Amino acid sequence: MTDLFQQLPAVDKLLKMPQGEQLTAEFGHSAVVAICRELLTQARQYIQKNHQLPEYFSDFDRIFFELRSYLNQQNTVQIKTVHNLTGTILHTNLGRAIWAKAAQQAALSAMQGNVALEYDLEEGKRSHRDNYISELLCRLTGAEAACVVNNNAAAVFLMLATVAPGKEVVISRGELIEIGGAFRIPDIMTQAGCRLVEVGTTNRTHLKDYRDVIGENTALLMKVHSSNYQICGFTSSVSEQELVELGREVNVPVVTDLGSGALIDLTQYGLPKEPTVQEKVAQGVDLITFSGDKLLGGVQAGIIVGKKEWIARLQAHPLKRVLRCDKVTLAGLEATLRLYLNPEKLTEHLPTLHLLTQSLEALQNKAEQLKVRLEKRLDSQFDIQIEESLAQIGSGSQPMARIPSLAVTIAEKTNGKLTTLSERFKQLSQPIIGRMENGKLWLDVRSVATMERLLQVVDEL
Repeated sequence: MTDLFQQLPAVDKLLKMPQGEQLTAEFGHSAVVAICRELLTQARQYIQKNHQLPEYFSDFDRIFFELRSYLNQQNTVQIKTVHNLTGTILHTNLGRAIWAKAAQQAALSAMQGNVALEYDLEEGKRSHRDNYISELLCRLTGAEAACVVNNNAAAVFLMLATVAPGKEVVISRGELIEIGGAFRIPDIMTQAGCRLVEVGTTNRTHLKDYRDVIGENTALLMKVHSSNYQICGFTSSVSEQELVELGREVNVPVVTDLGSGALIDLTQYGLPKEPTVQEKVAQGVDLITFSGDKLLGGVQAGIIVGKKEWIARLQAHPLKRVLRCDKVTLAGLEATLRLYLNPEKLTEHLPTLHLLTQSLEALQNKAEQLKVRLEKRLDSQFDIQIEESLAQIGSGSQPMARIPSLAVTIAEKTNGKLTTLSERFKQLSQPIIGRMENGKLWLDVRSVATMERLLQVVDEL
C-alpha cells in the first residue's frame, strides 16, 4: 500500500499543471486546494480499504475531470426545481404556491436595487414597511388595517403574544390542530405566554361552553379553521358570527386563524367551498390570520387583518421586528395581491388558480403529450396508460375534497423496474415527482406547472 500512496500526486503538483491552473483561474485558489485535498483523502481511504488506486486516479485527465465535477457540484444550488406530478397543487414539501410572473418581476426588481421600503417618497421621511401592503389588503378584504410577518405560524404567535400574554385564550377542543412538522396550537400558546382554556368536546362545542368559562382573566376567544382535517357525523360548532356577538357582550376580542387565506369564492370555479377572509371581516372578527403561499397563491408570508387598534398593537410589539418580511417578500406579495384587483383575469395570471381550474380537455392534451414522450424513452418492460385521477388542493386546504384530473400511469411488467424508474426520475436535471399508488407510478398532469420543460426533461431518460 505504501507504493500506492506514493503514486498519489501532491496538491502543489496538481495546481502547477496547466489543467490545475485553468481550474484555479475559474474557481479560485482556495476552492481548488480544498477539493484537491478532499479528493486525495478519499483516495487514501479507498486504498486502505481496497488495496488499489481509485479508478479516477488512473491518469491526470481523469483526476482533473473528477476535480471539475466536484467544483461544479459545489457551486450548484442544491435546492432543485422539480416537476410536481403528485396531483397535489399546493404541495408543502415542494414549495407550495408558484409565484405569478408579476410577483417574480417585482421580486427581481427589489433584488437588483434599493427600494423605498421604509421611506415615504411624498413626505421625504421614514415610514413603515407594511404601509403599501396594508392599504392594499384593506381594499381587498374590507379590514381596517393589516400586518405582515414571515409565515402564518408567526402571525398566530405574534397575535397571541401581543393580545393575551399571561392570560387565558378560549378555544374549542375540536380546533386544537396540529399541522406539518408537529406544529401545534397549544404549543404556540404556551410559547406566547398564554394559558389555553379548552371548551366543548372533540366533535361538539356550543356557545354555552364558551360563555361558561369566560372570566376576568379571559383575553381572547379564538377560532381555528380546521383546514387540514375534517370531523364528520354527530358534530356541532360555533360560528365566528355567534362568537363575535358573545365577545361584544362580554367585551372580549375574537380572533380566527384561517390558515389557507382564500380571497375569492372558489365555488364560482366549481371548486370546494373555502371560507374567505372577507367573510370573517364582515362578521366582525377582530383579528384574522392567514397564509400568503396557500390559496392566496403568493409568497410565504403570514398576514393579519382586522381592527385598527389591535393591528397597531401588533406593529408596536418587539416581536414584529423579529418576524418581519424583507423587501423581496413584500414586493412579491404586493404584486400577487394586485392581481386580485382584476378578478376576471385571475385564472390567467395566478398559477395556483390556473392549475386548479384547468379543463379536463386541457389535461387530456397534456397527458397525451407526456404519454407519447414516455413511450419513446421507456422500453417495453413498462405499461403506460392515461387514467382518471383525483387531485387535491394541498397544504391543508379541503383535505377531503378531490378534483377530477388525469394521470399518465406506469406499471411494470418486470418486478423491481418501477422502483428503479421512480429513482431515475428523481435523478434528472429537474426531477419528476409522482406518486406510487395501487402498484403503479402516477404522474398527475393537473399539478405540473410547465409542460414544455417537463417534456424536455423526459428526453434525458
